[in-house]
Amino acid sequence: MKCIAIAVLIGCVLFSQMSFAESEVKFTVYPIGHVEKREGRARIVIEKKYQPGLLGLEEWSHVQVLWWFDKNDTPEKRSILQVHPRGDRNNPLTGVFACRAPVRPNLIGLTLCRILRVEGNVIEIEDIDAFDGTPVLDLKPFAPGADTVSDVRVPRWAGPSSGGNNTTPSSPGN
Repeated sequence: MKCIAIAVLIGCVLFSQMSFAESEVKFTVYPIGHVEKREGRARIVIEKKYQPGLLGLEEWSHVQVLWWFDKNDTPEKRSILQVHPRGDRNNPLTGVFACRAPVRPNLIGLTLCRILRVEGNVIEIEDIDAFDGTPVLDLKPFAPGADTVSDVRVPRWAGPSSGGNNTTPSSPGN
């Protein structure tokens, strides 16, 4: 199984006894499956050894899929920290942590997907903004009470009148 190493600088949020100056901590993350997109259908195929972890997922309507931007995994793309959101130079230069850019130090993608059915180790979903073969890192059911907020504020370029996202997962500016 392909291993994906993620180097993350950890500060007081996770390890209060550690300072940023001490060291970089590295984590190893293993995909639990992959995205499959064929003939207009989107599916998440989970490795058989993780299939028991799907028990009960069919009772949920939506799942949050965490996946790896493997098509962008280069040192150059990991070093990009500012982009024009959605690849549109009319949008202001914005930090990657303030937008949904697919280029970032840790190439973790997140998509909320409608579950159509769960069968064996396969989750059929309505759609996902990832490519065929994209590694899936984790799944979390969408829980309306826990995952919903009120009084949301977004920049003008991200608002409902902005025309929506018109880029692909490999473009450098969402």
